[in-house]
Amino acid sequence: MKNRNKNITIYDVAHALSVSATTVSRALKDHHSIGKDTKKKVKKMALAMGYEPNAIASGLRKKKTHTIGVLVSQINRPFISSLISGIEEVANKNKYHVFITQSHDSYEKEVEDIKAFYNNRVDGLIVSLAMETKKYDHFLPFLKNNYPLVFADRVTYEIETDKIVVDNFEAAFKATSHLIQQGYKRIGHLAGAQQRHMYKKRLDGYTAALIKHGIQPEESLIYYSNLSQQEGWNGAKLLLGQTVKPDAVFAANDTSAVGFMQYAEQLTNYSIPHNLGVVGFNNDPISSIVRPKLTTINHPAMEMGKKAAELVLTKISGNSYTTIPQTITFNTDLIIRESSMKK
Repeated sequence: MKNRNKNITIYDVAHALSVSATTVSRALKDHHSIGKDTKKKVKKMALAMGYEPNAIASGLRKKKTHTIGVLVSQINRPFISSLISGIEEVANKNKYHVFITQSHDSYEKEVEDIKAFYNNRVDGLIVSLAMETKKYDHFLPFLKNNYPLVFADRVTYEIETDKIVVDNFEAAFKATSHLIQQGYKRIGHLAGAQQRHMYKKRLDGYTAALIKHGIQPEESLIYYSNLSQQEGWNGAKLLLGQTVKPDAVFAANDTSAVGFMQYAEQLTNYSIPHNLGVVGFNNDPISSIVRPKLTTINHPAMEMGKKAAELVLTKISGNSYTTIPQTITFNTDLIIRESSMKK
């Protein structure tokens, strides 16, 4: 019967059989110096006692653990789950295990998780930064010891390492230009935390599109938040409660866009898209479920995850053609649905 109260070691098996730990170790590895009967007894006893090889310890002796650490904000977000699926697909094909933790957008939790990954000697690390993170010293042990580190989607340019991103500026420019072409004139923006490069670029793209089409950006039409559904609701309450209201909004993600739509349709006289247009970002499943269906930017999460894993594994294997950090940028598509089709 397996002992569930402690981790059984080869020393426990050796003690039970009155043999040396070396004999047990060699028997479990089918070493030629150990007889068949002894191998059989050792394996039978190991199974009965619940002995399991320590893969991490074995890996450390070989200087590899065949594990990749993945740190994300929240696993329950559709974009993040697709990103992880892409990472796992590539990792599993290459016989690597993926250890996943989530920061819940907390800087302190992110620091704790990174330390845990380092102490457990993962072979490489893929990170999508927490919304709160403004300092990056906790990544320095990985960099100083040449551990492969890739930032995906939420990245920082304060650290010289590989990055996987989309062209956030161009995507926001397309989304905002679409609203203008549909005849909307006062376009608001639900913006994310500006220390995150992606949200800053989405704000920049939104602003550039307005200026290009002769519309003066107004700070009163921009609502900064963590982009939750509740914050989308709160943003709608604020923006639509102003004396001079927006007639459209570009949201930096679908979650906040849906919250905005819910407030507008439930608590105001606005009709989407007839006198209020809405565009989101990510193409989450909810964007095609809400009514009217949400116009959004398609965010290639699965492909980004695959590429992040490929970069890490290439660096782990030592087959990288360059030690210069790469930034790989994916293009996006605007998916036009009912929420913005005024014309």
